[in-house]
Amino acid sequence: MELNISIKEKLLARCIELKEESKSNTLAAMNDAQQSANEYGAPKDRYDSFRAQLMRKRDMLAQQLAAVEEELRHLKQMKANKVSVKVEAGALVTLESQTLYILAGLGKVIMEDKTYYVVSPIVPLVAAMKDLKKGDSFNFRGTGMKILDVC
Repeated sequence: MELNISIKEKLLARCIELKEESKSNTLAAMNDAQQSANEYGAPKDRYDSFRAQLMRKRDMLAQQLAAVEEELRHLKQMKANKVSVKVEAGALVTLESQTLYILAGLGKVIMEDKTYYVVSPIVPLVAAMKDLKKGDSFNFRGTGMKILDVC
């Protein structure tokens, strides 16, 4: 069990690192869009849509940045040392074919030559496993699956 807790801690740290990168990239893109709009100057006439398009892009990136910051805040509040006995948010779930860390929708993360899938608690696969325990079997989209371990 201690090994799984260690893996969860490393995975959580990696997820925070990935979200920090995403935050930096989104902020840079947002600033670039703002700078482009500033360099373009005031609208040339009332039908000048280029500046408006740049400003919409900046606003869209600002919304994405807010979402990334919210996910990052959520990740930083997670406790990786919590042991789960059922499939729930924060659990590391080992299936026959893959290992899932139910945390946030980040996708495939390779660590120590092993592949983990960091998924959101609201994905359909997790919904199909909700509240199941180690050793339980379930069907997902016509495929039988078994939970080998939950931590």
